[in-house]
Amino acid sequence: MPFSNQQLAAIFNDIADRLDIQGEIVFKVRAYRTAAENILNASRPAADLWREGALDQIPGIGKEIAAKVDELMRTGRLAFYERLRSEVPDGVVAMLRVPGVGPKRAKEFWDRLGITDVDQLEAAARAGKLRELPRMGEKAEQKILAGIESLKRRATGRMRLGDALPIAQRIVSRLKDVSGVQKVEWAGSLRRGKETIGDIDIIVATTDPTPVMQTFLAMPGIAEVLGAGETKSSVRLADGLQVDVRTVEPRVWGTALQYFTGSQLHNIKVREIAQKKGLTLNEYAVSRLGGTPHDAIGRTDVETFDNEPALYARLGMAYIPPELREDRGEIEKALELGPMRIVMPDLIDLKDMRGDLQMHTTWSDGASDVMDIARAAIALGYEYILITDHTHSLGVANGLTPERVKQQRKEIDQVNAQLKKEGHKFRVLQGAEVEVKSDGALDLPDDVLAQFDLVQASVHTSLTQSREKITARAIRAMQNPHVNILGHPSGRLINEREGADYDWEALFRAALEHNVALEINADPLRLDLNDVLARRAVELGCKLSISTDAHSPGMLNNMILGVMVARRAWVTPASVINTWPLAKLLKWAAKK
Repeated sequence: MPFSNQQLAAIFNDIADRLDIQGEIVFKVRAYRTAAENILNASRPAADLWREGALDQIPGIGKEIAAKVDELMRTGRLAFYERLRSEVPDGVVAMLRVPGVGPKRAKEFWDRLGITDVDQLEAAARAGKLRELPRMGEKAEQKILAGIESLKRRATGRMRLGDALPIAQRIVSRLKDVSGVQKVEWAGSLRRGKETIGDIDIIVATTDPTPVMQTFLAMPGIAEVLGAGETKSSVRLADGLQVDVRTVEPRVWGTALQYFTGSQLHNIKVREIAQKKGLTLNEYAVSRLGGTPHDAIGRTDVETFDNEPALYARLGMAYIPPELREDRGEIEKALELGPMRIVMPDLIDLKDMRGDLQMHTTWSDGASDVMDIARAAIALGYEYILITDHTHSLGVANGLTPERVKQQRKEIDQVNAQLKKEGHKFRVLQGAEVEVKSDGALDLPDDVLAQFDLVQASVHTSLTQSREKITARAIRAMQNPHVNILGHPSGRLINEREGADYDWEALFRAALEHNVALEINADPLRLDLNDVLARRAVELGCKLSISTDAHSPGMLNNMILGVMVARRAWVTPASVINTWPLAKLLKWAAKK
């Protein structure tokens, strides 16, 4: 079975971790990490490129790594990887997931104390053994214990939205082509756009379930069939994710999709509304209390619905978009509006996005040059992009210095001139993701910041500072007259690292006062701000940006994830600066 892009990326990231622990040279480690990232974000399956002999179309895939991909695809195993796994225990690699434990520390714990997994690390820390090591001490030991506790809280078994969505898209795309299928959609927390999901539920409207189930159970990537029935089948994929496919008659599509989309709290309230009207509601139909909708479809007292808006209207409610169905006021709003209306009709949509305001090129740690990423943005229908390469103090390779800022501007001007010559009404803007130092100062002087079209400031380091200190740090950065956007404000990494402990109310009020937009970063690892914080920010009057933080052209497609977060936050286009025309965006930035 060919390896998926996600599986290949996981293998190469694991190789990089093990080499890093062994003390391999940084360039070799970085080569595997770059290959993993570019494979993960490739626009085509690596298996297809391998069959075509075109793996070199993925940036960062040289002869050595291409040979390893070939060995994996042909044999299902990789001798080099198996040797590495025998040399570095899996538990030692797992220690890297603990905040504050890097490759050198993990190797030190292993070599000096014989620690080979996180449980042993925790026991050693609680026994005070780590503080005896060079450059550790009691404070560092306590930080590692806190990191282990954080790791335990994150070990939920839930997959990130950005990892689950492509899987659901592939399955839905395959099932749409099955004969007799009228409609197919993913449901559950994935349809609601939650940042992590437990499993994938897919609903199919058809009068002939058999070919649907046959097609689903024959799809590649299935590790185990958990159940195979006439109208429902469940499988576990190679990455451990469970996928359930249900078929329903087309006339009950609306009721079934609403029921299996959830959330549980939302559905409980919807059923309570039905009961107050003397009705009962389940996944198949609405009937008078005491009826049995599933067994009695076709009876005159049973109503079926082939679409969700009609079901909500029957209950005296406006239609509620899936992302809002979390029992956060949407039920009350739907009852207030009444039937044949929509709760938040102007909710932001992907088509509202006119540009992307964070991305990286080969001027820092990106995989593509300015022209390549500009053409990818044009293909998506954008009117503008903002190049925001890292600045020098973060330690990222080729971070921008004042001199390199001038050199980059020349390239951007050349790209704009060429695109204009070709007839494109498109503009590449020059910005930077400027590093916020531990005291809130920025790592480029004001006269250099003044040269950019827009400036994004981001906090990447010392995220464990006290609430008072890190809040003051971010506010000082926003007070700078050239800063327009605060990037991925919390700094969290979903399932990997908790965000900073800000005084969010103070941060939002400072953003409003200093005319700084707060980013919803659409990188699948971040989705930061989250939906709850983004909603509160907009309630206070703050502006947002939704950007991909793309490091390759394929990552521009992650914009949908940021939009889903914004929809869950009840955000409209008016609050998002990159839904505005370019002239309005630049006028807003100039008011700073």
